[in-house]
Amino acid sequence: MQDTLGRTFDFPTAPQRVVSLVPSITETLFDLGAGDSVVGVTDFCIFPPDLALPRVGGTKNPRVEEIHALAPALVHMNLEENLRRHGDAIEAFAPVFVSEPKSVDDVATLILQLGEIHHRRERAAELVALLNAERASLPPRSFTFACPIWKNPWMWCGGDTYVSRLVESAGGTNVLRDRLRYPQIPLDDVLALRPDIVFLPDEPYLFTREDAEAITGTRVIGPFPGHLFTWHGSRTIEGLRFLREVLG
Repeated sequence: MQDTLGRTFDFPTAPQRVVSLVPSITETLFDLGAGDSVVGVTDFCIFPPDLALPRVGGTKNPRVEEIHALAPALVHMNLEENLRRHGDAIEAFAPVFVSEPKSVDDVATLILQLGEIHHRRERAAELVALLNAERASLPPRSFTFACPIWKNPWMWCGGDTYVSRLVESAGGTNVLRDRLRYPQIPLDDVLALRPDIVFLPDEPYLFTREDAEAITGTRVIGPFPGHLFTWHGSRTIEGLRFLREVLG
């Protein structure tokens, strides 16, 4: 199989010592039943609860020497969350599998890939079935939306982001769909585009109730746990369920 960078990998046996530098993949590995192979995680890996494993730093500042000391057979990284220079340094002593899902379909593919890598194919198929069932349960609807990820300056999810495409799967149309990545646009300029809904996740920026009350003239959903929008993998199932519930 190939990772996001187009590199080919073959895992005839499941890797027994794995470091995950992607919080959402850490959770997904445990949901796949491959948690026993994980020997190191980031400071931001909060699922499953009470995770008691060595912490090797953040997603943007992992301590490569500590990862090396864990003697991993595989390290999971994400093209957006992690930095290339750390991946290059880690590849001196361990294979690095890089992912970057940008849609619900991409998430399904990633889960199946993880099932192949970690020899949990049956469980991966079950998770994908749950994902597809949750997506199919979303009632038909049509609405426009915007979703900020930062304030001071205001930054928003453009049309090519995972967050945007997750909400699109529930019938949404991003008012910034023609913008790439995370453009900086003043709040009033985005509100002038008349989104039906502004979503306020609590990560990466910790939006507050006061922020929500300051946005007028449209429906505001949030603040809510940001991982429901920003984490991919098995957490996508929860994200779709959240959309079904809050959109009514």
